Amino acid sequence: MPATSPIRLLHFADLHIGMENFGQIDPDTGVNQRVLDFIQRLRDIVDMALEREADLVIFAGDAFKTRDPNPTYQRELARQVMRLARAGVPIVLLVGNHDIPIIANRASSVDIFRTLEVPNVIVGRKEELHRIETRRGVIQVGTAPWPQRARLLQQEENRNLNAEQLDRLLADTVTDELRRLSEQVDPALPAVLAGHFTVSGARFGSERSVMIGQDVVINLSALNLPAWDYVALGHIHKHQDLNPGNYPSVVYSGSLERIDFGEEFEPKGFCWVNVARGETSWEFVTVPARRFITIDADATRDGDAPTEAVLRAIERHDLQDAVVRARVTLLQAQDAVFRPRDIERVIRERGARFFVGIQKQIQREMRSRIGVRNPESLTPAQLLERFFISKATPPDRMEALMELAGQIIGKNESER
Repeated sequence: MPATSPIRLLHFADLHIGMENFGQIDPDTGVNQRVLDFIQRLRDIVDMALEREADLVIFAGDAFKTRDPNPTYQRELARQVMRLARAGVPIVLLVGNHDIPIIANRASSVDIFRTLEVPNVIVGRKEELHRIETRRGVIQVGTAPWPQRARLLQQEENRNLNAEQLDRLLADTVTDELRRLSEQVDPALPAVLAGHFTVSGARFGSERSVMIGQDVVINLSALNLPAWDYVALGHIHKHQDLNPGNYPSVVYSGSLERIDFGEEFEPKGFCWVNVARGETSWEFVTVPARRFITIDADATRDGDAPTEAVLRAIERHDLQDAVVRARVTLLQAQDAVFRPRDIERVIRERGARFFVGIQKQIQREMRSRIGVRNPESLTPAQLLERFFISKATPPDRMEALMELAGQIIGKNESER
């Protein structure tokens, strides 16, 4: 039977458990402190799903940083997945490029849930349409995992293709599969497509810095189909709607936690979706991701007190629990009196969780070859005299040259 009220869907993606940028080992858990941030964001998601009484959770891929995560990271993912499963909330785990093995027939990092046949857990390892019973009715979910070139290379006729030909074939294959999925949709029931790949027109985040595997781009037109009420995407870390003002929305939820300073100003969160056939709506909900803060200070006008200039810049920021770096512009002469340890001490005293370091940009002072700070204030004759002096020209020769120069300068002025 069709759902009589919207189905409550929580869509998130790109966990990347295992990212250790800027962290150190936590003495209590033995886990990198930054990894704990990513694990906490996953706990936050599950808490919110349960508090908001979600009917379905879609994770659109990339559970871990690597294809072979250590058992501790796998345990933490399993704990949170099981919280949902035991609460009767179905969860779709789509396989992303960080989850899938290089060899096509090897298990992905989330296949264990399928092998154990964990109730309420659906692993999206292939292009397939799933019919899922929720507390508010039936919903259809199409899964389109990371496009794997290895599948194409299993076919002998493809083994002689070059990289460009293989990419084109892969994009065409994915497009055909997406069309096939849309044709299987029952138009009487709400339907959502979950995919993990790059879509044309997407604005990239920091995923390029941690990219595993070669990318393939799928045209938006392959997703913008009337069969779907919402398209839940993963892979791009920047949250965005690729089909604004149109139906269905084609949405990257973005990653849950910041990877580096390239994501300093990007909001992080998930999408809360009310799915109803032809009437789906959604909103982006932020999570308390670790803040990244850059302190920029130009000390070039502060003479012998460049450190104080940076300390003033620090006062303008709330550094509590943040990942912090400082970027300082100095004159060459100021570098000798600059006190970086004082900067680090104050940043830590103001509650920074992680201090990355200080990036110094030294401006080399430009000195005039003729020893004059403002040469534009001198006449041509004065400039020439200064030049001869800087070259240690003998007085008698300089006098003769200046006389000749005076004649040339006077002639030019008379001809104007």
